[in-house]
Amino acid sequence: MTFDLTPEQDQLRDAVRALGRRYGHPYFVAKAKSGQHTTELWAEAGQLGYLGVNIPTEYGGGGGGITELAIVCEELAAAGCPLLLLVVSPAIAATVINRHGTEEQRKRHLPGLADGSQKIVFAITEPEAGSNFHRLGTVARRDGDGWLLSGRKCYISGVDEADHVLVVARTEDTGTGKLKPALFLVPTDVAGLTRSELDMEILSPENQFLLYLDDVRVPADALVGESLDAGLPALFAGLNPERITVAAMGAGTGRYAIERASEYTATRKVWGGRSIGSHQGVSHPLAHAAVQVELARLMIQKAATLYDAGRDLEAGVAGNMAKYAAGEAAALAVDTAVQVLGGAGMTTEYGVATLLGAVRAGRIAPVSREMILNFVAQHVLGQEKSY
Repeated sequence: MTFDLTPEQDQLRDAVRALGRRYGHPYFVAKAKSGQHTTELWAEAGQLGYLGVNIPTEYGGGGGGITELAIVCEELAAAGCPLLLLVVSPAIAATVINRHGTEEQRKRHLPGLADGSQKIVFAITEPEAGSNFHRLGTVARRDGDGWLLSGRKCYISGVDEADHVLVVARTEDTGTGKLKPALFLVPTDVAGLTRSELDMEILSPENQFLLYLDDVRVPADALVGESLDAGLPALFAGLNPERITVAAMGAGTGRYAIERASEYTATRKVWGGRSIGSHQGVSHPLAHAAVQVELARLMIQKAATLYDAGRDLEAGVAGNMAKYAAGEAAALAVDTAVQVLGGAGMTTEYGVATLLGAVRAGRIAPVSREMILNFVAQHVLGQEKSY
């Protein structure tokens, strides 16, 4: 057992950290407040190979795994630039296509995902069903040599920036008559697909949308995989990378907040000429938050290592735990940073209150803390399913 990164992973961490700090949180905030996207950062990260670290080299990627992509997510967030589309496009879409797509789909999409010239977002959540794929209302039915998709999706990130959306729908198995999930690569400019932006109380350069699919026709090769049998394993293939990279982004955000707060409390002097950080009422909450973030990072490392080793069931448990731990730790770290900075903590200048909405959302999405506790109770503790 080792907790050390390889030399290549260390170099990746240092390089991504340098890139993130060159842009920094003020850049991130300015883009979000002006309704723009972090286009320059994304493009440079793609050119440097950071967006494709988990994509095989034969498709233009770095040949690494989710461990490497988690490093990219964490270090950009630790520099004050948490990019949600890293989770959606390289982690979910690229993994699904690489592991379960056809060779033609891999050749068509993976090189663009690797260099950042293409973005594919993910659409599973629905207004009524949430992310419960057993209850999805979006249906796909055969239409000649293609498919017709109809339904609604909500909280779909970054559709306005993407070329394609990976839509999870239900299809009917002609052999059994049972409904089963299937994934489709749908161009965002296809006829019948419309969107409506959601107003969110989260400061982010990435927007959230409602999607409406009104008999959207796609060709046969839009179906991910060689047959409908690929649907369920393809869906699950994207969920563990999603949880691990969301957790990494949360851990990085927690590190950023603690670093900002620690710099302030170590130099701010009010009572008797001593730094406010010398008082345990200030330093202990920060230390406690730092411990929680570090514990989350350890679970993220475990989950990513298991996933890259092909131990999917164990990675599912560890990935859920990592997401839970990082979501709680990030929220604690940002809230603590705001508190110890006092009034300064609520200003844009000091750059911590700007993350309050995002870290609070991290306890809800992409899976709520309560559903993770249900998962752990059932699959780790052997308790009866409660829902």
